[in-house]
Amino acid sequence: MKTFVSVIITTFNKAQYLEQSVNSVLGQTFPHVECLIVDDGSTDHTKQVVEYLVSLNPQIQYFYKENGGVSDARNFGAQKATGEWIQFLDADDWIHEDKLSFQLSCLDGYGENVVLYSDYERVQVDTDGKVVKTVPHIVGDLTKEQLIERLLICPDFLADSPFPLLQQSMLFQKTLLRQKQFDTSLQACEDREFVLELLLKDIAFVYTPIIGAYYRKHRFNLTDNNLLMRKSYIGYFELVQKNHQQLVPLCQKSIKYLIEKSFEEKDQGNFKRLGKLVEFPVYLWQGRIKADNLVLLQIFYLLRCVIPDLLLYERYRGPRSRKLLSALSLLSEPQRHREHGGRK
Repeated sequence: MKTFVSVIITTFNKAQYLEQSVNSVLGQTFPHVECLIVDDGSTDHTKQVVEYLVSLNPQIQYFYKENGGVSDARNFGAQKATGEWIQFLDADDWIHEDKLSFQLSCLDGYGENVVLYSDYERVQVDTDGKVVKTVPHIVGDLTKEQLIERLLICPDFLADSPFPLLQQSMLFQKTLLRQKQFDTSLQACEDREFVLELLLKDIAFVYTPIIGAYYRKHRFNLTDNNLLMRKSYIGYFELVQKNHQQLVPLCQKSIKYLIEKSFEEKDQGNFKRLGKLVEFPVYLWQGRIKADNLVLLQIFYLLRCVIPDLLLYERYRGPRSRKLLSALSLLSEPQRHREHGGRK
């Protein structure tokens, strides 16, 4: 019998989490599932874990490849899959036992070119791997326009809604992977770029109301690498500008936030890239300074580079600097009173 769903587990040095991820696939209530593990060049004991799992479950397929990043690993797995549907899963996450069966039961009335997406739960663990907090993310049934707009807001804390299209929560028809692959130029945000391109095609995104996936938040998540994430956000927005200029205005909230961060950290490289993406005016330092054009923004950046951090940002101030600034503020009070009195 032809495999109906192929679950592709991509892993890179996630040996400690792999067994739970695999077991969540093998325990699916949907009967026709194949499990493919794509090892993206792991240097830990992933191979030994997989050999143990295969000895118990010979139907598991294991593929080792040189490290090329998660996009390359997913593209590789999609080429090996034989199912009509594709489920991508990171090795440190897992899926609900009814996810595949429930999502496929929601297909009535839909034909070709369909993506199924669900709710999910964020699971925060401590350094010992113990669960310390769980947060359900209920996405809801969103229009294509709402999905597109939300995909263009990142980091996610800038939005007032959960990220709607978590890769682990979706189920793709394999034919879609022939139309679009994951962009290997992105170290992160590759999932956003992938589904954005699908949304802009004539493809139906169908909401399936189940907490279908569990996203483990731990200290090794790529999303905790601030520098890598900022570079990936900018790379993502550059692709949007190149391919879909009409969507750039929807990126501006995020671009202007990233400009603020590049000012704070004196990150010249990212600042230059963002200058080619931003729409003016730009307000800096909590809206106190306005730049109406790129030249003025560049002048403000040069000025910022010579001003000590502690004068502009409170988080750089220690007890001594706080006392010094407080004393300077007190010294300036008499002058302000004199000026005020002279105007009476």
